[in-house]
Amino acid sequence: MKLKLNRILFSTMALSILFTLTGCVGRDKQGNPTGIVWDVLGKPMSHFIEYFANHMGLGFGLAIIIVTIIVRTIILPLGLYQAKKASYQSEKMAYLKPVFEPINQRMKNATSQEEKFAAQSELMAAQKENGINMLGGMGCLPLLIQMPFFSAMYFAALHTKGISTSHFLGIDLGSKSLILTAIIAILYFFQSWLSMQAVAEEQRAQMKTMMYTMPIMMIFMTMTLPAGVGLYWLVGGFFSIIQQLITTYFIKPKLRQQIEEEFKNNPPKVGKASNVRKDVTPSKDKTSKNISKNLSAPKNRNAGKQKRR
Repeated sequence: MKLKLNRILFSTMALSILFTLTGCVGRDKQGNPTGIVWDVLGKPMSHFIEYFANHMGLGFGLAIIIVTIIVRTIILPLGLYQAKKASYQSEKMAYLKPVFEPINQRMKNATSQEEKFAAQSELMAAQKENGINMLGGMGCLPLLIQMPFFSAMYFAALHTKGISTSHFLGIDLGSKSLILTAIIAILYFFQSWLSMQAVAEEQRAQMKTMMYTMPIMMIFMTMTLPAGVGLYWLVGGFFSIIQQLITTYFIKPKLRQQIEEEFKNNPPKVGKASNVRKDVTPSKDKTSKNISKNLSAPKNRNAGKQKRR
């Protein structure tokens, strides 16, 4: 159930990105971009593209790349903030796996709806007690702030005068490019693969289908749009990889240390502690040993008191 929900959320978000790109900026009767987002963000981006292409003599291909780099650099902190929030929840769930796993097993092995509902209620209570919020890491506000920039740059690359009649490295920027589409697909596939390396081994098989969602979506979009827009997606792919590398190798390790310190000072709470302690089998990793030690600590203290009596 949780896996299906995650897939639905991911697919909905991916499709929302596609629709938002055409929703943040409106069009007039002639098909030209219009609206507040275009006036405030799109037009300046279009002017910068023309400036780099015409006044600096760099050509429209390099101009699109330069302006996209500037825009993506500006909004990169928002993307990292969003990734940090999502990673905090996922790392916390991974740390508390020995606590939640017995409840998940009872939910999976339930023979009646009453047993399943009771296990679900216990899981929700345990997650709440330990500060787990399944939707808390989605970070809608940072994403909403970024989307107008994505949309404005998309339309700037699509409608800036001169792009449709220009070439870049032999690629006609006004026509579709299979070569550019293939490169973009590889980039986004690598980014999706990279994001899977940060999750537990048993979760990778469940997320395997999701790994192909973004590349397929990017293939669809770049094959139906001019190569000038494809250059925008190309640079965006590199930034997505950079963001994922920072998240995987810098943000997540720091979050793991932070979470260990949090639960070291405030051990995990469980509604039915006796059942969890009975079912938890400590694994060889340090995290599971720490949790098992924390969970068994109250029991050892009680035993000591009884022995002294």
